[in-house]
Amino acid sequence: MFSPAVENLVAQLTRLPGVGTRTAHRLAFHLLRVPKDEAGALAAAIADVKERVRFCSECGNLTEEERCDICRDERRDRALVCVVEQPADLISVERTHEYRGLYHVLGGALSPIDGVEPGHLRIDELLGRVERNGIQEVVLATNPNMTGPRAGNSARERPSGRRRSRVRRRSHPRPGADRPQGDVTASP
Repeated sequence: MFSPAVENLVAQLTRLPGVGTRTAHRLAFHLLRVPKDEAGALAAAIADVKERVRFCSECGNLTEEERCDICRDERRDRALVCVVEQPADLISVERTHEYRGLYHVLGGALSPIDGVEPGHLRIDELLGRVERNGIQEVVLATNPNMTGPRAGNSARERPSGRRRSRVRRRSHPRPGADRPQGDVTASP
């Protein structure tokens, strides 16, 4: 339908996270409409970032130096480390302007289904930093997701197919309820 060059551009754009075929087509047509130097500036910026940016040797954040600005900042609390999955997560915490410790970027999350095992993440580097640098507190700021049973299987199903009942404990009753504290209710 389109020239092979346009189809290739659309195919490459759809490989970006969150970019579907329709968005890729809109981006491709936008790039075709802008002046050549503007499209070239985008291409040069992509090439430049791939050439110059690397991971911080200490925390795993993105940097153009051996160590990132955060690791070089002497005002940071060096006894405190916040563990995040990706550099984007670090940026989210920094935007709060509340955290003044250091970071450790794991480089992903455990996902046995996707083949991501502990050896693929920067866990050993974290343990080494804790031992070497006298870190006293580690804050885990990772996403609370479950990588357990395969899709379609209930986490509450037993291999025999029987369902396990779930027990919920309440530390105190709801307002106006006349149940004693510690009431246990079961749900199927």
